[in-house]
Amino acid sequence: MKIAIIVPMAEEAEFYRNHFHSENKEMFGSTEFEHFSVNGNDVYLGLSGIGKVQAAMNLSSLLTSVDIDVIFMTGSAGALKEDVHQEDLVLPNAFAYYDAHNTAAGNYVEGQIPQQPAQFVLDSPKREAFANYLKKQNVAFREGLVVTGDSFIASSKQKEEIKKNFPDALCVEMEGAAFAQVAHAFNKPLVAMRAISDNGDGSANEDFDTFVKKVGAKAAKLISDYVEKMN
Repeated sequence: MKIAIIVPMAEEAEFYRNHFHSENKEMFGSTEFEHFSVNGNDVYLGLSGIGKVQAAMNLSSLLTSVDIDVIFMTGSAGALKEDVHQEDLVLPNAFAYYDAHNTAAGNYVEGQIPQQPAQFVLDSPKREAFANYLKKQNVAFREGLVVTGDSFIASSKQKEEIKKNFPDALCVEMEGAAFAQVAHAFNKPLVAMRAISDNGDGSANEDFDTFVKKVGAKAAKLISDYVEKMN
């Protein structure tokens, strides 16, 4: 099986290297991927970079070159709901763009890119298998909508505007919907996991640096342990 693990930041990728030992490095497009052999599986670990364009570009470069069987995306996110807290894990079952406002362009809803689905739903057997694994490990996590945009949300005003348009969204981040759109186009299963690093308000800038490494390590251990058992 060929497995892709994509993270936005080098700080997050570092934790995977604690579990896997790189065999070689390959360039796909403008992104370097580390290639590991884990339990007979080929694992490609790469940085997406930050933001929607970087995420879409770098995942597309890999998928046009390698017939990936499943994509794992991990990283951090800012909480939108009051009952979503720092260090919580979120397993998205759908993504939308909070900065896509196209209702005046046709029969579209908030968060929808014209000629694309209203939301990018994640409902593959691969995702279900990972969710079941987390449950068997007694790992607490939330499932629901996650929204994506190109801004780091660090004010209550920004946060409330997103919540007004997406009252069901659990958290906000900068790459997930782009990953989901590319995975949809390539017909590849995406398993996404976000760990909450901040509250998406005025304290976000202060909290992000403190928590991103902690929550990144938590997510990496879960993904790594799971991949080591895949066959």
